[in-house]
Amino acid sequence: MSIDERSNGDASRERLAGFGTPDWWIYRGTGRPLRDVRLTDLLPDPPPWRNFRGGPVPERYVPPPDDGEAQRRLGAESHLSERDVDPHEVDMVNSALYLRRPLLVTGRPGTGKSSLAFRIARELGLGRVLRWPITSRTTLKSGLYAYDAIGRAQAAATRQAMVRWGADAEPPTAEPPVGEFVRLGPLGTAFLPAELPRVLLIDELDKSEVDLPNDLLSIFEDGEFTIPELERMRDRSPEVTVLADDPGTAATVADGRVRCRAFPVVVITSNGEREFPEAFLRRCLRLTIREPDAEQLAAMVAAHLTGTGDEQRQRMIQEFLDRGADGGGLPADKLLDALYLVTSGTYRDDDESWSRLRDALWRQLTSVT
Repeated sequence: MSIDERSNGDASRERLAGFGTPDWWIYRGTGRPLRDVRLTDLLPDPPPWRNFRGGPVPERYVPPPDDGEAQRRLGAESHLSERDVDPHEVDMVNSALYLRRPLLVTGRPGTGKSSLAFRIARELGLGRVLRWPITSRTTLKSGLYAYDAIGRAQAAATRQAMVRWGADAEPPTAEPPVGEFVRLGPLGTAFLPAELPRVLLIDELDKSEVDLPNDLLSIFEDGEFTIPELERMRDRSPEVTVLADDPGTAATVADGRVRCRAFPVVVITSNGEREFPEAFLRRCLRLTIREPDAEQLAAMVAAHLTGTGDEQRQRMIQEFLDRGADGGGLPADKLLDALYLVTSGTYRDDDESWSRLRDALWRQLTSVT
């Protein structure tokens, strides 16, 4: 982190402390869950042009619980105070909530872009984060749903064989239910109709093929998509139960179309390795994650590690910041790696072997030697 960037972050927090937390903030950036209040009680109606009316909405909807990933990424509890958060970051997250728009998050590797999605979900009580990791082979359909046509054909053949061999007292139907062979992907699950939005993390979109950002425009704008295999059967089966991305869960799809009621909280991360089309950027809000400062790093360490003395922690955090400032910053998880080795008793931070290991751990990402 440069001196100017660190000064800008400190100045932002000083301004925040000076005028207090804005009243319009729902998400406050600390990661501490809302108490005795639901997001639906705080969030105003969407703009008319972002008002979606999908259905059917499940009764007494409860978001699927976190599967442990949030604790792994954020730690057991949040130690951030409202004085430690970046007000610009919280402004943009709240704007995305109010406007029902995707949030495109850029920044260097290791600055906490992906963790932002988990912090939003934990603080707002939105349950398990739906994660869609992007590779060069990722397609829009793979994020929406998968249909196992071969598996369905094999199941139908097996049932017919059982009838011929008399294995069943009552002959089964010729074909198994189509919904058993349709599984919604993380993108498709995020757009299921519900009272509360899901948090969807589209991770490292800059790894995708050139067409994927443009392919996303329709679902971001319309809030819905069709499953042709179910749409063709809507006269015979107007409602079909399919598998969802959440483990052990199912969802009802009406008329072969998935239509959202609450637009999901979409966090799209990018390492800034490519430019995105203007049409895609127009539909997103944009946020650049700053390098964490000493207070934010201290809060991260406190959330993940216990038994670290304040003096030792502060000394290593300052060494980490100084080392990063010399070369454009270091991934924050490298600080956790170093502190874990020291606090576990494997190494002492005052001997020669530790100095060599620290240099290896804190090597710049751009280094090839």
